Amino acid sequence: MSLDAPSFDSQLDAAGLRIGIVVARFNADITERLLEGAQAALMAHGAAGDDIRMVRVPGALEIPAVAARMAETGFDAIVCLGCVIRGGTAHFDHVCRVAMDGIGRVAELARAGVGNGVLTVDTREQALERVGGAHGHKGEEAALTAVEMAHLLRAFDVTDRTG
Repeated sequence: MSLDAPSFDSQLDAAGLRIGIVVARFNADITERLLEGAQAALMAHGAAGDDIRMVRVPGALEIPAVAARMAETGFDAIVCLGCVIRGGTAHFDHVCRVAMDGIGRVAELARAGVGNGVLTVDTREQALERVGGAHGHKGEEAALTAVEMAHLLRAFDVTDRTG
């Protein structure tokens, strides 16, 4: 059965989008690789260097605050990058929960597409597998998710509301 309802097709064209990247400095050896992958993916999909703004924050806890401010100030797409590696205390669980909940709130409430590239892993080896290793490149994936969601959210602004 076919529906005659409008549909929203995703796009990965970053050209003309105002894109913000928030990257944590903590675990910089991993987050810099996430950043490199995100920037490469954005450029490969048409983003202009002048349309990308990057902000470094101390750690994953600070990502949601800057992402929310970017959304408030008109960014079309926001890429959140960080890495939290489990230690011997409950701190890992608290940091992950707060960071993920905050990024989720921004994604839910903002008019911007949000890509979550915050790794929450047990070991440094698992993190390395996610920055170009066996599990792909989560920086690239987060960047392309933000672009795709920016286009999907924009589609709601231009759909025909007369019918």
